[in-house]
Amino acid sequence: MSIFTLIVILCCGCSQDDGQEAITDTVTIIAPSSIGGGWDKTARAIRDILVNNNLVDEDIHVLNKIGAGGELGWKYTKQQKDHVLAMNSSLLITNHLLGQSKLTYKDFTPIATLATEWDVVIVSKDSEIKSAKNLMEKLKESPQAYKIGVSPRLGNDDQISFVLASKQAKVEPEKLDFFVYENSNQVVDALLKKQIDVATMTLSEAKKYYDLNQVQLLVISSEKRLKELPEIPTWTEEGIDLVFKHWRGIMGPPNMSKREIEFWEMTFAKMVRTEEWKQTLKKYMWEDFYMNSSETSKFLDEENKKYEKLLEIY
Repeated sequence: MSIFTLIVILCCGCSQDDGQEAITDTVTIIAPSSIGGGWDKTARAIRDILVNNNLVDEDIHVLNKIGAGGELGWKYTKQQKDHVLAMNSSLLITNHLLGQSKLTYKDFTPIATLATEWDVVIVSKDSEIKSAKNLMEKLKESPQAYKIGVSPRLGNDDQISFVLASKQAKVEPEKLDFFVYENSNQVVDALLKKQIDVATMTLSEAKKYYDLNQVQLLVISSEKRLKELPEIPTWTEEGIDLVFKHWRGIMGPPNMSKREIEFWEMTFAKMVRTEEWKQTLKKYMWEDFYMNSSETSKFLDEENKKYEKLLEIY
């Protein structure tokens, strides 16, 4: 069998399980983000779980392909002649809806949806802002009172959840002062250097700085307080009716064969049942959100409609 390089922008691997011939000999996992970002964490977790649980026989490598809010990685995936899988999230949808990309979710083959996590709003440990309610009251008086950091691009879930909350608080969202950074590490660095006042990001990205006692977590976008972080209030508790999930999944290039789709669908179905994946969810406080290929296809259609409506705020 000729050697193919399978590139996964979250990504994955393959095996000869159940008598099926492996699709590739070498697997390269490309995370379209910097090391430590959500896509990167997921890519490395998938690599380890596929290997440790003998779901793949091949060598697996993670390579970070960074730029334009996932755009460079997704363009690369679509252009490859060999077999490719890619991590996706709502940015694939919103990049297009906001006119930042010609790519749409329909340019790729849905394989699976994997997990969700919550968004948080953070400030530096010594910030004068002591609550999300206090933050919104100040922004209602003066929308540009605070500089707000976000990554990797405007229109991602972190920013959208913040805008939705601010809109409910009677803040004029179009006047908010957002500063865009390549990754969450740069956002927090700017926060600690007083270059920005507030930041919005996923919980798994913020928690390491919270554990180091460098930042305060003002609010979380979950339905109720997390048992792991019972001290962090929800938006609902802060007077704003908002629950917002940030999801991630896997897709492939267009025109994947039925055999390829079935293979990867089977591989990820096995992966999400492993104890190691369950422990990964627990470690990062992610929530299981597994859907197979056909379920994911319907989900993406629904998400596209949802974001079309949400982005009317822009």
